[in-house]
Amino acid sequence: MSTPPLRLFFAIPCCPQLARDIAEWRAQHPLDGKPVAPENLHMTIAFLGSQPRGQVEALEALANGLERVGFTLQLDRLERWKNGLLHLAPSKVPQALCDFERDLRERLLASGYELESRPFKPHLTLARHCPRLPAAPTPTFDWPVTEFTLFASENTIKGTRYRALGQWPLRPPAPS
Repeated sequence: MSTPPLRLFFAIPCCPQLARDIAEWRAQHPLDGKPVAPENLHMTIAFLGSQPRGQVEALEALANGLERVGFTLQLDRLERWKNGLLHLAPSKVPQALCDFERDLRERLLASGYELESRPFKPHLTLARHCPRLPAAPTPTFDWPVTEFTLFASENTIKGTRYRALGQWPLRPPAPS
């Protein structure tokens, strides 16, 4: 009997305090759609899709070799895509995030992984199946990005759960 593959992605996890702050803001404003559980809030950097379980070790080795500097991401735009995905996004994307995404993408492609061809659009999903952009005031959240994670997406009786398979710190930024 073969073991089922894992649905994998690299992401920046939302720290618990920020996840609570975002969930509290969301609870104060009626939003249509299916909200993302606070423990699942993250920013996907590279979606790998269905992968054999044996690939986890190779992905961990790839991540171990990635040297990047941390940064602060300011989420200050509330947006909705045509597919009903309500999300927070930065109005200004830090160069450190662009560099990190590019380096990870290049390493994955060089290792033979197939990735989505659409351009990287950094965002944190608040809700799915949202029929319209809510009239809520746009919040501003400062997100100190200090690590990245390899996640497995798992369907459970209680809904989707993202299980961390590995985490890697980002170097602190140089003092200004």
